Amino acid sequence: MSRRLGSALAVEVRGVARAIRRAATSAGPERDTAVQALKAAAAALAAWALAGWWWNAPMALLAPWTAVVLVQSTVYRSLRSAAQQFVVVATGTLIAAVAATLTHDVMAAMAIAMPITVLIGTYSRFGGQGWYAPTAALFVLTYGSYGPVEILHRLLETLLGAVVGVLVNALVLPPVHTGGVRQLRTRVPRDCAELLRDAADGIEGGYDSAAAEDWYARALRLGTTVAELESARRHSEESRRLNPGRRLRRSAPHPPAGGGDFRWERVAGHLSAVMRSLAETVRERPRFAAPPETALGALAALLRAAGEVCAVDADRFGTTDADADAEANADEERAVRAWEEAREAGSRLASHHTDPRGGPVTASLGELTAAATRLLDDLEAVAAPPETTGRS
Repeated sequence: MSRRLGSALAVEVRGVARAIRRAATSAGPERDTAVQALKAAAAALAAWALAGWWWNAPMALLAPWTAVVLVQSTVYRSLRSAAQQFVVVATGTLIAAVAATLTHDVMAAMAIAMPITVLIGTYSRFGGQGWYAPTAALFVLTYGSYGPVEILHRLLETLLGAVVGVLVNALVLPPVHTGGVRQLRTRVPRDCAELLRDAADGIEGGYDSAAAEDWYARALRLGTTVAELESARRHSEESRRLNPGRRLRRSAPHPPAGGGDFRWERVAGHLSAVMRSLAETVRERPRFAAPPETALGALAALLRAAGEVCAVDADRFGTTDADADAEANADEERAVRAWEEAREAGSRLASHHTDPRGGPVTASLGELTAAATRLLDDLEAVAAPPETTGRS
């Protein structure tokens, strides 16, 4: 037990060390997290300096407490959370003050205020800030300060902390998140290319149930990656809303356009259909008979060429703007040539439905042909020149 615990701690320590090293040496999520953490600490110090040291407020704790939690991942989220938290804290404070005034007993006041504030905290419009309503009520009741002056001080100190937190987040390296979008936008076609090439090699070399099931599982994971891309794009767009530094942060380029994300969602679906059909023909109790060898050869050629189209698209988005122009023409020719090879292989695959010399027509052959044809239809736009597709 102790050995396993020590091993787990060692793994955790190494992971933390790697994160620290990446934060210190290169831009990325680790550095973004470190910057936001330092900004939150600075906001807390600034709020305490104003409320506790300069103003000497009776509840100065509320200012840094509010400031530190409002240095959010985006400026827009900081502003929204600030409004939510002020309303929530004011509501919880006033409810607790009224309950204490009516009962003059802490226990009785808690019995009245806590159910109400906890229910308010669950209101979806308040998001993660909702739980500050019962927290604020507890502060009022446990400290026993609920006179008009004390309540006013609490609200002013909360407001001061909110203003400091928002200003620090908006004016000191305001966060702009584009790296995740670019990384995922490159990863989706790259993963598609790797899966297509592996499947083509496996079909030509003879595949078994384990390999086919692995291809199918990887195809399903592609859908998850596309969903992550959509989420990262929404986060990137949010990081630019109400952000005063979005025009000044030259180191944060605009993320690639999102007009073609839906296409990759369809590509992932077509690949899932292809891999599922292949897996169903080699299980211990196959649902359908396998296609003839000549059809599988045409399918392997189609998948390999389709993988080349995807690889070209990954290369387009994996390069910087400085060298993108120099490689654009070569990428265009490479993609178009690969798509034409895939289309020719698709024609050979479809010919097995009409040419009796190609072998028997099976249900799996029909499903594979339909999914491969849909895949080619979507990859045609991917293979088009970037200026035609909007590099999306």
